[in-house]
Order: sequence, then C-alpha cells, then structure tokens
Amino acid sequence: MSGTFHLPTAAVTAGLMLLVLGVVWLLRRGRRKGFISEVDKATYSTLHTASKASAHLADGLTAEGAERAARHLLAILGAEALAVCDGSGILAWHGAGESHRREAFGHAAQVRDTGRTAVISTITCADPNCPLRAAVSAPVVSEGLVVGTITAYTTDPSPGLARATEEVAGWVSTQVALAELARTRTRAMEAELRALRAQISPHFIYNSLAAIASFVRTDPDRARELLLDFADFTRYALRTGGAFTTLAEELRNVERYLVLEQARFGDRLAIALLVAPEVLPVQVPYLAVQPLVENAVRHGLADKVGTGHVTITAVDRGAYAEIAIEDDGAGADPEQIRRILDGAHSRDSVGLGNVDARLRQVYGDDFGLVVETAPGAGTKVTFRIPKFAPAAHAPTGSRS
Repeated sequence: MSGTFHLPTAAVTAGLMLLVLGVVWLLRRGRRKGFISEVDKATYSTLHTASKASAHLADGLTAEGAERAARHLLAILGAEALAVCDGSGILAWHGAGESHRREAFGHAAQVRDTGRTAVISTITCADPNCPLRAAVSAPVVSEGLVVGTITAYTTDPSPGLARATEEVAGWVSTQVALAELARTRTRAMEAELRALRAQISPHFIYNSLAAIASFVRTDPDRARELLLDFADFTRYALRTGGAFTTLAEELRNVERYLVLEQARFGDRLAIALLVAPEVLPVQVPYLAVQPLVENAVRHGLADKVGTGHVTITAVDRGAYAEIAIEDDGAGADPEQIRRILDGAHSRDSVGLGNVDARLRQVYGDDFGLVVETAPGAGTKVTFRIPKFAPAAHAPTGSRS
C-alpha cells in the first residue's frame, strides 16, 4: 500500500552470487577429492572473502572503506595489486608496486569516460623487478553513472582477469547502490520524524496548559505534577536522539500524554494498558505508538457522548511484539483510511500515515499498520515489531 521501500536483501544475495559465479567461471573444475570438490572450496573462499569486503563498503565508496576492502578484493582477483578510485582521485591501493599509486587515477581515465572495462597493455616502470606491466580497469556504476573504478594490476593480463575484474566491479556497484538506498531511507525517516514533530497538535498544547492552569488555585500539587508531565512529554517528543527507542520508553511517554488528556477529559476518558513485561525491552521506531494513541483520543473520542475507552495492548507473539491501540469512538470510512495509508495527505491523520510509512521503511511492507474500522464502530490499529531487527540494532561508528 505504501510507496516507501526497504533494503532489498535479495539484491545483496544476488550480488554475491554473481560475484562468485564470475570468479568460479575462471576455475578449472577438478575431480572431487573427499567430501567437497576444489570448486566448492573456491566458492566458499570467494563468498567468505566477499563477505569481509562488503562490511567495509556498507557506507559506499569511501576512502576508509575502500582502503579496508581493497585487500579482500585483491585476494578474490589474485592479481599483483589493486587500485580503487572514485570520480576525483585514488581511494586505496593494495599490493605490489606502491610507486604506481599516483598513476592509478590516470590509468582509469578511459573507463571513467566510456563506462567500459579497459585493458592497459603497457605500464612503464623504471624498476626492472616491478611485476606491474599491465592492468585491467572496470567501472563502478551507480544510478547509471560511473562513480569509481576497480583496477587490477598484473604482469600479463588474461581474458579471465578482465572478466573477473568486471564481475568484482559489478559487485562493488551493488554495494554502493545498497549504501545509497540506506542513506535515502535514513533521510526519509528523518524527514518523516520532522513532519511528525511539526504536527504535534497545537490544540493539545493549548488544552494541556489550560488544564494545568485550571488546577493552579484549586489543586497546586496536581498542577505541578501535570506541568512536569507536560515538560517530560515535550522533551521526549522533540528530542534529537536516534530513530529507535524501547517499547518501555515509548509507553512511558504515552502515559504522560494520557495523564494530560485525562486532566482535560476527566471521567469521559477511560484508559486500559495491557502490556506483557517480556516485550518492554523491544526496540521500536521512536514515536511509533504515541501518535496512534493521540489519533484514538482526538478522532475517536473527542466528540463522543459519554465515556470513551482507549485500550493499549502489547503482547508477545514469538519472534514479534504485537502492539494494538483500540477505541470505541466514532470510527472512520475504511476507504479514507486506505487512501491515507497509500500516501494521500490528510491534515487530520498525519500521524497514521507517518507511522505506517516509517514501519514499512524499517521492516518491510509486511509490517505496516493494520486498521480495522467502520463508521460508528470504533477503530483498532495493530502492528508487529520483530524482536530483533538489524536496522534497529546496527552498531554505530567505524567498522573494523
């Protein structure tokens, strides 16, 4: 339903397999000896080495990542030396003939201009013992543009080395594309959070302050407690920390919000929280629950005659935590909700579409909101969170 995206892990697998096939293509298939063949061993070795290189390319074609990945890429190709360049200069050199490093960017000029693999048949060197006499250079491409090159140096280039260098450069292109997707996803999430903070209801702020003011003379202690809750709520809602928090922290902020709303609605608002303790440590996207609770209060109960009920549940579903927010308010037109989840803008339901988009961005389209509603029948919004998701638990800082 949503137009957002998630990291295509299938592309990672496909990229690795293409790399392996390209390298194994060069090997002569021998007779099986023992449990696995020589080709099986070579396949495992290539996969293992490529896996090490990919860890250093997670941020794209950077100087630090290229320097660390170069030795693994050289091991795959079996050349004498390897150079990694971007569009403005050399990023990394690994192997023999360090004196040729400053020439590597020029060696790849034809590849940058044409976007095609090129063989440099003659490399001049004053050192008679230098093994670098020729090279193969292949393009690293992202979104149709040459963003870098992989150049393998050898004594005598072969068609096999040319093919292998091209395959390795293609695999690096896949890693660069995945890194760009990750950056795009991060930027999209940051934009969604900014939009969500911007739509924190001015009416809620005014009403909360008015409710606090009403207790200043009649019940100063409660006014003070409400003011502290209001300060803690806004501090959490406007924080500039990471994109994830624990379910326990998210629910704690929901409780602050509900305390403030109950000061306004009094007995007209009844709250029930049913939370399994084992799911409290689960990492969830920041501001994933509170906007849904706010929708339940604002749209479900604001115009309801009599007492309105909001029930918040969080239960353990094996590999997932399942969170649900249900109200017995006015309900909504299912078609209108479907349009909101498909990306249609609605000033009154920014939180609903925002949370759905962010869940899909992080976990995939199978983890968006499930909304059950009808006019006059109340609304129930449910979503699942994987107990362990790499996007929520990925370490920060440099990779070794």
